Amino acid sequence: MAEIRGRIAGGALPPGDRLPSVRRFAAAMGVSPSTVVEAYDRLEAEGVIRARRGSGFYVTAIGLPRDPPLMALGHADAPRAPDIDPFWVSKQSLDAGPSVLKPGCGWLPDDWMPVSALRKGLRTLARADGALLTEYGGTRGPAALRRLLIGRFAEEGIGATLDQVMLTGSGTQAIDLICRLLLRPGDAVLVDDPCYFNFQALLRAHPVRVVSVPMTPTGPDPAAFERVLVAETPRLYITNSALQNPTGATLSPQTAHRVLTLAQTHGLTIVEDDIFADFEPAPSPRLAILDGLNRVIRIGSFSKTLSSAIRCGYIAARPEWIEALSDLQIATSFGAVSPVAGELVAGILTGGGYRKHMEEVRHRLTRARLEAAEKLGRLGIVPWLMPRGGFYLWCRLPEGLESAMIAGRCREEGVILAPGNVFSVAQSAGAFLRFNVAQMGDPRVLTVLARAMG
Repeated sequence: MAEIRGRIAGGALPPGDRLPSVRRFAAAMGVSPSTVVEAYDRLEAEGVIRARRGSGFYVTAIGLPRDPPLMALGHADAPRAPDIDPFWVSKQSLDAGPSVLKPGCGWLPDDWMPVSALRKGLRTLARADGALLTEYGGTRGPAALRRLLIGRFAEEGIGATLDQVMLTGSGTQAIDLICRLLLRPGDAVLVDDPCYFNFQALLRAHPVRVVSVPMTPTGPDPAAFERVLVAETPRLYITNSALQNPTGATLSPQTAHRVLTLAQTHGLTIVEDDIFADFEPAPSPRLAILDGLNRVIRIGSFSKTLSSAIRCGYIAARPEWIEALSDLQIATSFGAVSPVAGELVAGILTGGGYRKHMEEVRHRLTRARLEAAEKLGRLGIVPWLMPRGGFYLWCRLPEGLESAMIAGRCREEGVILAPGNVFSVAQSAGAFLRFNVAQMGDPRVLTVLARAMG
């Protein structure tokens, strides 16, 4: 029923169109024909579709309510309980008061961030020309920051030019613009399983089908990846290559080569979110480097390394895609990133202290990962792998425990956790929790967790 509603809302099934036959739709959804018959009967009872004797089912003029909830569009999964909804962790973490502990959140504590550099940068901008503080910025963002990004890409081996880079309000906005440009209603989008829960949350705002491929310690499972491409023909694949969220896995050269070969064969475009690049102790394989920004679109932001309060992301891609994405950004937000945010980020990156800041953060995270793994191990909670960097640990609970239940109990005591199934399209990660090791310094986290585990 949700799939049909999504297709109607997205325009793939306008009023008067005939629905797929019961047998064809059952095969496509992987369910029995009787399940489809029941779904069609219920939709007919609601007035969304109607049957024509000997002909099939057709969309009515009523279709859906005029203003359906935006985030319900394209949601093809069965309804989820609130504790496994992709929005749950974000809502709990963002709305939590200062007394709430957040080992399930996705950012570093305040005292880990370069606050002094931010203050200095803001003071410098306060003395800048008034136009910077009052006027709209350019359509692709400040050239100074774009040139800095091009220089960083060149160090990796990517020969990008200014017409291949644009700035956005955030990494999430970058993905949203790409989806608006490249996807059509009913298209399939491939993600890792598990994957960053906001990939799922964002895709629910588009009338698309979300399919997934199992994640391994060296990237997506190549055999499963190929099977999904053949069966579902996805248009986009959205992934983290380095320090994948939530697992911390890192793409191997062999898997990267296989993924790119399959993408070329099946006409797949890849969106590579490189937000965790600066947390790596040394660079690992990147799809964008191997591909040269042809079939791969690189996105990123500075919310993890500088400040989540300063919204600034970027897209690097083919010039013709950047041109079209820039037009979309004008249409949806009248320009690129705030010029104040863009100039502030550029100033900090060129100030000389950024590399030292990140080096210190990486050292602190190494210690925090080891300490967190040791403390969690006392409770029988074991990391799926020990990441080479970053601030996440993807951990399996002891046999018989379910992460959503544990997270609910901890929330009642003021501790926000990230249960495994918020990351899983297949809902196969109920025995896992994602921990932010930088947010586990307070001893109450382990105390409350132990109590919740019974």
